[in-house]
Amino acid sequence: MMFVPPRNCTSRGRLVADSLTGAWRHSPPAPELSAEELELVTPLLISAGAAAVAWWKLRQSNLRTSAAAIKLQQEYKLSTLEAAVHEKDIEQVFTLLRAEGVEPILIKGWAIARLYPTPGLRHYSDIDLCVHPDKIPLAESILSRPENNKYFVDLIHDEVDRYYITPWDELFAHSQLVRLGEIDVRVVGAEDHLRLLCIHLLKHGVSSARWLCDIGLAVENRPADFDWQRCLGERRQADWVACAIGLAHQLLGASVKNTPVADRAMRLPKWLIPQVLKRWESTDARYLTPYKYHAPMQNYLRRPVVALKALRHRWPDPIEATIWLRGSFDELPRLPFQLGVCFSRIAKFIANLPVAGRGPLA
Repeated sequence: MMFVPPRNCTSRGRLVADSLTGAWRHSPPAPELSAEELELVTPLLISAGAAAVAWWKLRQSNLRTSAAAIKLQQEYKLSTLEAAVHEKDIEQVFTLLRAEGVEPILIKGWAIARLYPTPGLRHYSDIDLCVHPDKIPLAESILSRPENNKYFVDLIHDEVDRYYITPWDELFAHSQLVRLGEIDVRVVGAEDHLRLLCIHLLKHGVSSARWLCDIGLAVENRPADFDWQRCLGERRQADWVACAIGLAHQLLGASVKNTPVADRAMRLPKWLIPQVLKRWESTDARYLTPYKYHAPMQNYLRRPVVALKALRHRWPDPIEATIWLRGSFDELPRLPFQLGVCFSRIAKFIANLPVAGRGPLA
């Protein structure tokens, strides 16, 4: 049975879910929100980068002329313009790298945005690329040139190696070329991409509802020859993927029909969905901006009040902590995982203190 949170419990988080249920489809289901509820949740949708896809769901409803819907429509128009700019940037970055013998694979961003019904629905800002490990220094050198500073490129490798367990040669062999403007762009294969999207979502504590829309879209639009065995990988990783898909199913109505994860998608630990809804409804800056920069803790050693606040912002989310320690999503308490991550960070901090002492604090 699908989880249905009470209307008086984590109400804003529930409204975020209601606003985005099936929103990635060509014909989304009609929204079940009132104008007042839409007004309440709109700031959260905008902060989550989900305004455009929320507008897509509302565009043919009786809410489309409401003040909140008009705000979402404006965000959609802006996102559409930004998407055109990003696509040109991707073309240019691929051309630059290929000219010097670097063949990148595009991950997330446009690689998933291209599957949405129309450009602009999936907001993204940077270009996530993976290149052969031997080519990383060259790629970094190319992208660091002054004339290339205008491109927001993230070369992701540690994350792929640590969490997705996919050797480069295998990742490349299953990638595919798709047309973008005047060139063919190499994107990650469907199976690897869904696994990556799921684990990336959990790694960041399901902080963005937009990412859960990506998973619903990827599952429902998977190719006919989709290889579930490849997607799921080893046992622990397979359960992470199944839980992420389960969240997309139970919160956003993603279909899990004819998938090997359908049973697991219906049996999520009791703490997981309330935790996600709590995070979605939060006005805490660390939740609204999951990539918010944190200065090194060494900077706060002489400012104890500020240090305490910094520590609070670094308290690990239970979902993040589970992934960090490669745990299972079961009914056991998450506090041991959160404490484990804290101890790990403290040990790293202490190990770096001699270096820090020769820095700005000396």
